[in-house]
Amino acid sequence: MNRWIIAIVFSFGSFFLSAQPEKEIQQVLDQQLKAWNVGDIDGFMAHYWKSDSLRFMTKTGVTLGWQPTLDRYKKGYPDRASMGKLDFQIYTIEMLSESSAIVTGKWVIESTKSQDGSFNLLLKKKDNRWVIVLDHTS
Repeated sequence: MNRWIIAIVFSFGSFFLSAQPEKEIQQVLDQQLKAWNVGDIDGFMAHYWKSDSLRFMTKTGVTLGWQPTLDRYKKGYPDRASMGKLDFQIYTIEMLSESSAIVTGKWVIESTKSQDGSFNLLLKKKDNRWVIVLDHTS
């Protein structure tokens, strides 16, 4: 009887622990949305890996490094009006391990020149926080 109780408790504990990373990752994306929608590109970029190894891929090519990615965003969106309102639709958050995940979704920016597309993000847990290490946006 005690073995069953231990097994049940362990199963429930494992379920709740395994759901936690997805919630943390969703919080990262929610924080990015909030930052973008108040015109805070620096706050939006705070969730990217601050490293020269960050990769940001679009149809025009690959940007390597956190600072060049920040510079690219600031050039493309020089003011609050050009940033518009961002929204995400998350299709999947797939855990690859305890410290890495892939997020697949769609993005929409409503502004004077509305835009939309799809994305795949590779997130890794570094220094006890989830950061985007690769962003492939189209």
